[in-house]
Amino acid sequence: MSDQINSRRRRLLGTTMAGISLMELGLSGLARAQSTDTPAGSHTVSFENLRQVNAGTLSIGYAEAGPQNGTVVILLHGWPYDIYSFAEVTPLLAAAGYRVIVPYLRGYGSTRFLSADTPRNGQQAVIAVDIIALMDALKIDQAIFGGFDWGARTANIIAALWPQRCKAMVSVSGYLIGSQEANQTPLPPKAEQTWWYLFYFATERGHAGYDANRHDFNKLIWRTASPKWNFDDATYDRSAESFNNPDHVAVVIHNYRWRLGLVKGEAQYDDLEQRLAKAPTISVPTITMEGDANGAPHPDPAAYAKKFTGKYAHRNIGGGIGHNLPQEAPKAFADAVIDVARF
Repeated sequence: MSDQINSRRRRLLGTTMAGISLMELGLSGLARAQSTDTPAGSHTVSFENLRQVNAGTLSIGYAEAGPQNGTVVILLHGWPYDIYSFAEVTPLLAAAGYRVIVPYLRGYGSTRFLSADTPRNGQQAVIAVDIIALMDALKIDQAIFGGFDWGARTANIIAALWPQRCKAMVSVSGYLIGSQEANQTPLPPKAEQTWWYLFYFATERGHAGYDANRHDFNKLIWRTASPKWNFDDATYDRSAESFNNPDHVAVVIHNYRWRLGLVKGEAQYDDLEQRLAKAPTISVPTITMEGDANGAPHPDPAAYAKKFTGKYAHRNIGGGIGHNLPQEAPKAFADAVIDVARF
C-alpha cells in the first residue's frame, strides 16, 4: 500500500486505524470519506466486495467489514434509503474491532426473492424474519443492531421478540413497533399532513406514480425528511440505484397499504403481528437517538422512554441533523453503537 494512501487514511480515521487495510475494511474510496472538515453528503464512498447469501425466502445482498472474530453489528436502513446510509459509520466500527454487516432489505439493491411465487410482502414482521434468517445463514447467534426508519422498527421487533439474538440496540426515533389496529386512530391534521405519501400509496394512481417516478419521488422524501442536509446529486444517485430492484415498488406499496389495513399480510406471520400489536417492551440495552431537524414523522422521545426496560439512554443530536441520522451524523451514530455495547 502506498505512503499516500496510508497518509490519507490516517487523516480520515486517526491513528487507531493505521493498522487496518482497505481490504480488511471491505470499503473502497475511504480517502474520500467524511472527515471533520467535510460536510456529510458531499462524497461518494463505495462499498466493495458486496456479498450474497440465501436466507429464508431471499438471496440477500450485504456489505461486510471488520475482523471476522469481532462482535457483530448489523446495520439496517430504511425507506427510501439503502446501505450507503452507513458508508461512513462502517469504517469507524470496523476500526474499533467490530464485524459489521449491512444488508439490503427486501426490495432494495441486490436482494432478490428466490421464488417468483413468494408474495412481495412488506409487513413489519416479515422484514425482521428476513434478518433473523440472514443471521442464521451467516451463523451469527447474536448481534448489536443499529437502524433508522424501517431499519429501526426491524431492530425493535428483533429486540422484542428474539431478545436472545440482540446483544444491544441503537434505534433512531426510538420505539417504532406498530399495528394495523393502532394505525386506524386518526391523528391531528398537521400530523396527518406529514403522512401524505401513506395516503398517496393507498391509491392505484399512487402506485403507478411511484413506479414511474421513484427516483424523483424519493429525492423529494430525502429533502423533506432532512431539510438541512445538503447532500449532492452523486450521494443521492448512489443510493437511488437500489430502488431499481424489480421488487422495490411492490414491497414499498404493500408496506404502507398494510399499515392502514388495506391489504393483508401472510397468515404465517399472524402470530408475530398479534404479539407486536400488544406493543411489547424491550429489555435489551438501548440507546435511542433523534436529530434536531428530522422532517419525517417521528414520536417524541418522552412518549416511548418507558418502552425500554433495560439499561437505556436517549441522545438528541444537534447541528441540523435530519431523518437519515447515520449518514448525516456518522460519528455520533458509531459512538452510540460503541457505547451501547458497553452497557
